[in-house]
Amino acid sequence: MTTTGSMADGTRKSVCKVCQKAFSKAEHLRVDLSSCEIHVFISKLTIKQRHERSHTLVLKDTGSKPFVCKQCRRPFARQDALIRHERLHTRSSNKNASPISPSASEPTRVDSVSPWQDGESHGHDGTAVAAMQTPTTQDHAWMGSQSADVSGLHHSGAGGTELDFGLIWPDAEELFQTIMSSDTSDQWQIPLGTLPFPSTVQPLSSLNFDSPGSFDDRGSSIGTLPSGEGHQAVRDVTEMVTASSSNVTAAVKATSITSVFLDECLHMFFARFIPTFPILHRATFVFRECAHPLLLNAIAIGSLYLGPKDSVAKGEALWRLAHTAVATSWQSLITHRGPYDVCKGVQLVITALLGQVYGALSKNRAIRTTSQVFRALGFFWARHCGMFDSEPWNLENLPSLSASNVEKEHHWRSWAAREIQQRAILAYYILDGIVAQMSGDSTSVRHVANPLTLSCDDTTFNASTADEWIVLMRSQTTEQPSFRLIFRSLFSPSNTSYPLNPTFSVLSLRVILEGFQSLILDCDENNVATVGVPARSDVRKALAQLHESININTQLSSSEKLEILLRWHTISLDTVTNSSLLCSQVCSSYGIAQHLCGGNKAPKFRLDLVKWANSADARRALLHAVAIQDIVEQLPRGRAHVIHMPSSLFAASIIYTVFSLAGVVSVCFPRAPIWREVLLSQGEDDVLFGDMMSGSETSRYIRGELRGPNTGGTTRNLLYELNSMQKLFRCLISQWGIAHDMKDIVDEWISLCH
Repeated sequence: MTTTGSMADGTRKSVCKVCQKAFSKAEHLRVDLSSCEIHVFISKLTIKQRHERSHTLVLKDTGSKPFVCKQCRRPFARQDALIRHERLHTRSSNKNASPISPSASEPTRVDSVSPWQDGESHGHDGTAVAAMQTPTTQDHAWMGSQSADVSGLHHSGAGGTELDFGLIWPDAEELFQTIMSSDTSDQWQIPLGTLPFPSTVQPLSSLNFDSPGSFDDRGSSIGTLPSGEGHQAVRDVTEMVTASSSNVTAAVKATSITSVFLDECLHMFFARFIPTFPILHRATFVFRECAHPLLLNAIAIGSLYLGPKDSVAKGEALWRLAHTAVATSWQSLITHRGPYDVCKGVQLVITALLGQVYGALSKNRAIRTTSQVFRALGFFWARHCGMFDSEPWNLENLPSLSASNVEKEHHWRSWAAREIQQRAILAYYILDGIVAQMSGDSTSVRHVANPLTLSCDDTTFNASTADEWIVLMRSQTTEQPSFRLIFRSLFSPSNTSYPLNPTFSVLSLRVILEGFQSLILDCDENNVATVGVPARSDVRKALAQLHESININTQLSSSEKLEILLRWHTISLDTVTNSSLLCSQVCSSYGIAQHLCGGNKAPKFRLDLVKWANSADARRALLHAVAIQDIVEQLPRGRAHVIHMPSSLFAASIIYTVFSLAGVVSVCFPRAPIWREVLLSQGEDDVLFGDMMSGSETSRYIRGELRGPNTGGTTRNLLYELNSMQKLFRCLISQWGIAHDMKDIVDEWISLCH
């Protein structure tokens, strides 16, 4: 403890908390009411602080823990760690008095709400308290510096300063203590949890992943070692497992992760990621009801939105920790059932989904490969738990506005849990299509056989109160069609079984689009479809219908519509040519190493790039590539990082590269392409289109008759456009690490074209 008093000369003194040596250069003092101790807070390091840090280094080396909690007698090597720990006791007592509202002594950290979107503060149980903040240009610059300042303050040693933050998610401090606790540092086991661990080695399940109601509960070990000849062998394997798992936890500790970092990441996850991938319900989200791996994966994704360079390393460390947890304790997680869940295993599926989203778009190739290997597990777990068979929420259970708050809250949270369960599986379909397109393989499941019903509209899902939800639910239809029925309607000759609804949610539209992607991937390089799969011409017709539905959708914001059209153009491009195989073809022909498309598979055919670049199909693909680039440049900054953006932009780059390598650099485009004409060749659907395609700029471009300003249209230099792609990839790099590899390949392509 630091004390103060007067020296012989009358000056104020401060005393080293370890050896009681007195110093006189403390600049000012503050009373810390939470621990009733006096601490020295100064703007620069003083002699006393440097002196105390020497004690800290010694304590770290010797393992000494002289600072002991007065309530639970737990020892700590540093006083700042003890202070944070003691605050947990204070918060616990406050929660008992007021379990939902934030404590008056712990104000919500409103100043840390990030710009670009509405910010929300949260109570101690994670329920949302609405707060709005107007974005400014200064806020953009502030966010990066604030993240660095916060991390720097909490990385300081025993003699460094520490600010009294009120965390947006106060339970992040408890999660931090759980991760960093020396008592649990050896519990993160790597293998699949099938080995019988000795009682002296606590398994990963002892972190209570199967019952996350309290972070302090500890389960029992799996059991004792069996007796017999295999006893020593199992012991040796267990020691190997323990040594391996310690590396995972050591990596987390080495990155200097703090509770503030966890708090900021979780806030950014909800504020930036969830609006573009709405799978969790923020208004009813309760931190303490979530399993640790789910939180770790959410935090890892949130770390991608922070400015400091070390955020990526911290996020990867947390992802590995979560992956280890799932790999070793999925047997326990699959039995967990939340207070409002319809069936077991929902949190396991969401955890795996978030982990694979992070992994699929990671810069780290090992993490990317791991994500692809485990891609189908989510579908298996969802089927095993009966998540596909859950009955939709019954509208007859909708309470009236005059019902009690308890009743309304119960029904609202029950409905939200059902919707989250469904959206988690639908999000798996989306991710499955995106990863399959990049790898060039078929999807894990048949998307067109999806038995789930459409998700609710986004306005209802984003309702912030039970009363608002009730009002919006009253306007819902009694029945929602299944995706299977939607696909059947799109490919039926009469198209009368179920017309496309112009109010489909963003999530539903994205699921439908990935259904088209799965059909395209079921065709080989020669466009020969698998038995039972519609021909490419039929897929293009259905895409044309969907394009009209997107354009007239009144529920989509301008940003959401651009995001949907971005994916629509990418999939439409793949109906003309397989962009993944085209990338492999170009890289193989010019000896360029790439780890993005098709893995290490060699292309089965050699494409004549010059001949293809002068074909009608190539011109169709080029129109989609130009549209992709234009959409990416139009998206506002806050919505510029949907998970399908890297693959879409890379597909456009491939088309630009092929044209440039073929010597077709300056191209005249139609000023306003008619996308139905782009998709449907003349004669494919004479009943609908007749001779409509004969004289338009779009049809003349496809036939190769639009050659310059004199013939109409507008001219673009593809090599210049390819150069501008580099800037777009640089922007994506700060968000999705996979853009690093994409940019490097594009750089090599540009070098070839010059």
